[in-house]
Amino acid sequence: MTDQPKAILRDFPDHLETERLILRAPRPGDGAAGNEAIRESARELQPWMPWANPLPTPEDTEEVYRRMAAQWLMRESLPLILLRKEDGLFVGGSGLMCRDWNVPFFEIGYWVRTSLQGQGYITEAVLAQTRFAFDVLGARRIEIRCDARNTRSARVAERAGYTLEGRLRHFVRAVDGTLADILIYALTADD
Repeated sequence: MTDQPKAILRDFPDHLETERLILRAPRPGDGAAGNEAIRESARELQPWMPWANPLPTPEDTEEVYRRMAAQWLMRESLPLILLRKEDGLFVGGSGLMCRDWNVPFFEIGYWVRTSLQGQGYITEAVLAQTRFAFDVLGARRIEIRCDARNTRSARVAERAGYTLEGRLRHFVRAVDGTLADILIYALTADD
C-alpha cells in the first residue's frame, strides 16, 4: 500500500518551456506536422524506431497522436511533441514513460527531425523533462535506454548528465531482426 495519489488525479501542466522549445502534450491536429518531420527523418529513424517501419501516413500519425493525448490525460504515459519557440516548427518527439508511479520511476525517449540534428534541441528537452520529473512529479529514478549501436542517442544521455548503469546483452530484437544490446542510463533523486 502506498500513500501516493492515483496517477489520474495528479494535476500538472501539459507543457514545458525551455529557452528555445515548447514541449507539450499532443493534441488533435498535430499529425500532419509530425508526419512531415517523420518523413524527413525516415532514414535516421527507421534503424531504431519500430513505429517508423513502415513509414506512417499522415492519418497514421494523427491517430497515434490522438492516442498519446488520451495517454497523457490518463497519466499512463506523458508523451510530448517538441516545437521550436521562434516559429512553431515541429522539432521532434519525446516524453516521459511512466514505468512505476509508486516509486515514481520514468523513462525518457526522444527523436529529432534530421534537419535539426546536432543543434542541442534533444539535450535541452531531456534536461527540461528531467527537472520536471524530479521537481513536479516527485521522480526518484529516470532512465534513458537505447540500442548500444545508437551512439547519437547515447551521447544525449551523457550530455544530460545521466550515468551509464549497464549494458543488457541480447536484450531485444532490433528493427533489423538482430538481437540488440541495450544501454541503460539513469539519474536518481539522490544524484
